[in-house]
Amino acid sequence: MTAQLTRRRFTGALAAGVAAPLVLRAGAARAATTLTVASLLGPDKPETKIWLKVKELVEAKLPGRFDFRIVPNAALGGEKEVAEGIRLGSIQASLSTVSAMSSWVPESQILDAPFVFRDAGHVRRVLDGEVGKDLKTKFAAQNFIVPEYINYGARHLLAKEPITKPTQLAGKRIRVIQSPLHTELWKSFGAFPTPIPITETYNALQTGVVDMMDLTKSAYAALKLYEVVPYLTETAHIWATGVVYFSAPFWNGLKPDEQTVLGASAMEGARYFDALIVEDETGAMAKAAAAGGKIVQPEDRAAWEAGARGVWSALGPKVGGVDKIEAIAKTA
Repeated sequence: MTAQLTRRRFTGALAAGVAAPLVLRAGAARAATTLTVASLLGPDKPETKIWLKVKELVEAKLPGRFDFRIVPNAALGGEKEVAEGIRLGSIQASLSTVSAMSSWVPESQILDAPFVFRDAGHVRRVLDGEVGKDLKTKFAAQNFIVPEYINYGARHLLAKEPITKPTQLAGKRIRVIQSPLHTELWKSFGAFPTPIPITETYNALQTGVVDMMDLTKSAYAALKLYEVVPYLTETAHIWATGVVYFSAPFWNGLKPDEQTVLGASAMEGARYFDALIVEDETGAMAKAAAAGGKIVQPEDRAAWEAGARGVWSALGPKVGGVDKIEAIAKTA
């Protein structure tokens, strides 16, 4: 049967006592599998666009097999709430920063070690090696299936004046996220870390509660922080790595061909996401520059790295040892 009954025709057929024929969508051998995806941001952001891309790729290979239900704007909760849903199977897929996953997989904090990664290529080489593979296994043990990693971009120092040397941080008040790693990093430079929610940072900087903070370029422009901290020092001290991940209860119920296609599509989607982030950062910095924002370069990277060594020592026992961090830093 190729023509689908409308509700009116179906109701009319029942009223007339005529047996209504069952009509299936072309090519559908069974009901589509629901795939609920949580996105923290809106339809125009890379966090949602990646899933539209994955949906397109999957549909091309397995038409009608999945019913993608992409829920944007954090309607299903923040990263922690979504991760809990993923573990239980009530949410089937999402993205997450590795930082938010560290409570389940503490070893993943190695990807947040400060002044370890030189650039995005360095991050990718490490993730494609044994470190990335080992962490995927550990994520799977916590009911998180991770086909691929994504790169949200680097965190940079934002300040009211040009900061190029770590000695200039002494005595400054800096906004930090609620993370022991971030707190220890800035304390090591003599600054006074102050945890403040991201939604309150603009006012805190404007009123002098804090003097500086760190953030990615995209968020710097999106929050219009260039109005209160016009100087961005390209420290790239932490690269914000993330994951494209699925719920293990959902994943384990799929057929082998579905896992193969979904995994491959997620990997291609991850590359698409990374490209979107780079594009978004370019636009963000152009917007910031037009409004008076300025980029400055840090001096003496070795001095910055030296200040972070204490953080490496504290982090070492949680991630397999300081030697492991050192090895990553030296990866060609």
